[in-house]
Amino acid sequence: MDEVQMVREYYPEPAAAPAGEVGRLKALLAEPPRRSRPRLGWGLGGLVAVGAAATAAVTLVGGNTPVPGPVNLNGTGTVLAAAAKAEQQPMGRYWYSREVAGQSYIMRPKTGTYAVTGALGEMFSWSDVRPGAGGQVSSRDLPTRPLTERDAAQWRRAGSPSSFRVWSNDHYTTFTTKATSWQTGGIAPENTRFLDGRSVEDIQRLPTDQAKLTEMFLTHPRLKSKDPVQRIWAEKVQRRVTIDGKLAAVGGFLRNAPVQPKVRAGLMRALAAQPGIHEIGRATDPLGRAGVALASDDRAVTNADEYGVPKAELGTYRYRSVVIFDERTGAVLSSQDELTKPGGPYAEMKPGFVTYYAATLKAGWTDAKPQPPAGLPFD
Repeated sequence: MDEVQMVREYYPEPAAAPAGEVGRLKALLAEPPRRSRPRLGWGLGGLVAVGAAATAAVTLVGGNTPVPGPVNLNGTGTVLAAAAKAEQQPMGRYWYSREVAGQSYIMRPKTGTYAVTGALGEMFSWSDVRPGAGGQVSSRDLPTRPLTERDAAQWRRAGSPSSFRVWSNDHYTTFTTKATSWQTGGIAPENTRFLDGRSVEDIQRLPTDQAKLTEMFLTHPRLKSKDPVQRIWAEKVQRRVTIDGKLAAVGGFLRNAPVQPKVRAGLMRALAAQPGIHEIGRATDPLGRAGVALASDDRAVTNADEYGVPKAELGTYRYRSVVIFDERTGAVLSSQDELTKPGGPYAEMKPGFVTYYAATLKAGWTDAKPQPPAGLPFD
């Protein structure tokens, strides 16, 4: 689900309302946020392409690494230092990105609870930054696997099953320990789109100024409307979606879009300056790599008794969005959702459990046409 779809689903655009309705709409701003369904797809800021390769796999992963603790004031400036490194990186003709992404699922056999990364998948994409040149997307499913050594031990205790039936979104589905082959397709320039429908050419024309980037990526356009109803609606969206949704969206954009070094640095600074987003110092991503991180304020998610939700999935938990950067280069290592208060499907997990992540295995600029790797990432 991309950011536009998220906004449209939760906050449909209002019709014009009489002045007497403005007070009622203001009261809505005090309502607590609610997100009842997991985020799906390759990150909110990721590549949106038309073609078989673009739809070949919906991939979700997870981890069980400790979350960085509460906001660490000693971490202030670490992401800004990484941003300074980002703007010094060289460019090339092609931008490429290899990443894995997926969702954590909880298995509850009689032998003991454990977690797996279900629908684990991989995507490899590249974009030629020359006008009208296009790009390519490859994707494949990866074997479902236990998250940690402890989970692996519990999985073996349960008989090392090769398939996992889980509740995902609003239905049961089954994941397996089998991988698929790469599915690859060339993407025509007119179908290569990134966050908010931006083309490769649009991205190459982005400003480097932090204030302009904040307005373009982190401010809802209707906040400037003269219509009070439109402004109130936009403020509601801004408050409920931007804190974690925009952090995830821009994090995804930085992961796999051909963003020039100075623009990358400007977006990192813009994110770090946003209310509700905090530098939390050094952190470890779900693949065990160290970096420096930004985290959103946490929010609650309630799985209600609807769509036939199983009893074990019901309840409320809290999570926050986190983006981890390589402090040497400013590259995004991962975008992830981390449990801050156990409950619902994650009642048996600890704070820091990663419920979703999209992690970059390798990305950068090159002058040679990139090719997807043959080997699996977790061999």
